[in-house]
Amino acid sequence: MSDEPSATAATEPAAASGAATGAAADGAAATGQDASGQDAFEANRRYLGSVAYRMLGSFTDAEDVLQEAWLRWRAADRATVADPRAYLTTVVTRLCYDQLGSARARRESYFGEWLPEPSLSYQDAPASPADLAERGESVSLALLAVLEQLTPAERAAFVLHDVFAVGFDEIAASLDRSPDATRQLASRARRRVKDGGRRATADPAEHRQAVEAFAAASARGDIEGLLAVLDPDIVWHSDGGGVVSAGVRPVLGSVKVSRLVLGLVSKWVTADTSVEFALVNGEPGLIWYSQPGVIGGVMAFTVADGRITEAYTVVNPEKLTHLNAPATPPEV
Repeated sequence: MSDEPSATAATEPAAASGAATGAAADGAAATGQDASGQDAFEANRRYLGSVAYRMLGSFTDAEDVLQEAWLRWRAADRATVADPRAYLTTVVTRLCYDQLGSARARRESYFGEWLPEPSLSYQDAPASPADLAERGESVSLALLAVLEQLTPAERAAFVLHDVFAVGFDEIAASLDRSPDATRQLASRARRRVKDGGRRATADPAEHRQAVEAFAAASARGDIEGLLAVLDPDIVWHSDGGGVVSAGVRPVLGSVKVSRLVLGLVSKWVTADTSVEFALVNGEPGLIWYSQPGVIGGVMAFTVADGRITEAYTVVNPEKLTHLNAPATPPEV
């Protein structure tokens, strides 16, 4: 079966659709109204933004989707909408589906390697049930990069089911196909994610320890220290978008990567710059401030057996705009 939904699915969901409520859609969130009677769209905006970001890997594109979803919500006959959250999730899913088609063409002509826009947080406490309901499970920058290999339908099924715990019956309504076909999409997506991903550990303490060792060795200019923490087969990804100097292709191997890192340190680390730890898409990573208060780069890592197996460096300023904006960066 083709991954393209029907023309009907690509426009609007049925008003009374129960699609995409998910296991987290309980209480006020499921009805789309809070105790004060806040409009359903605003009540679910954080959740919808989280879905769109994980579907698209871009805050800019996700915000465009939310703007269009808001216009469609305003135009809808809300009196006939039985479940606002379900209705809005279906609208956002279909808009993201359409966006992924055009985004793929743009990314194929992108200068160098295209990486997702990173998200940042500074607290590593476990997510509360309320946070999971709004933001879903954390999706690392590495996983977002792997999701680029999926078809739009595979990505939608994977994100909605595996990240937001949405049932297959509900996802099927969003994608205009049968629950069995949707289940197969998610299964195929999982296999492709597993095949496309690198070895990784689920231990946050081990992950942070490796990142700290990497940062310390880099600051000392210690190539032996870098070689000790880098996996021999490490892959270094970077995205400058043709705006900032960055590798056009991934750099392979610990020797080449360690030399690259020391070159970057000598170029980027000055008296006016600084490097800080932060959670990058929910995992320990690094932020480079090109000047006080201005983020010039974000680094995410994949760690296995105490060594870094992949590194993702985003220095394209257009992908850091949401982090340098005066307003509080979006939480996803």
